[in-house]
Amino acid sequence: MPHHKREDLLNAAIGFCESFAQKKPPDEILSHFSSSTHIWAYEHGLKELAPFLGREFRGHDGVQEYFSTVSSCLSYENMCFADYIIDAVENRVAVRGTAKFTWTATGESWDEVFAYALKFDDQYKVFSYQVWADSGAAYLARKGHLKELESD
Repeated sequence: MPHHKREDLLNAAIGFCESFAQKKPPDEILSHFSSSTHIWAYEHGLKELAPFLGREFRGHDGVQEYFSTVSSCLSYENMCFADYIIDAVENRVAVRGTAKFTWTATGESWDEVFAYALKFDDQYKVFSYQVWADSGAAYLARKGHLKELESD
């Protein structure tokens, strides 16, 4: 596999992740996605825990709905990414992120480590976006019970 493909995938993943870390507007984040109508986003977790968990958001409208739903529930600060793992054969990149998240309706916050699995098309645009995060902390913060645990 040519070295430049690994480098191109890494640069595409860094550009996508940095758009989050720098709190770029939704249109700029979405510009990192493929023009394919088959793109999708999925955040792992029970769908009952948060409105953006456990269901596939398909197509451009679906991915836009995913990011809109997340941003209506959560804010974040100090987001950064590290440990990029590139699979140039499958056009995939895995990356670890950290941030402080806040459930905006309750104001409850938590520090989190999360992971992205990104699949890219041949133009180095995101085709699929999967997230593994602390759905338990999100749920407790949503219900206003996260601080109760911190005081134990």
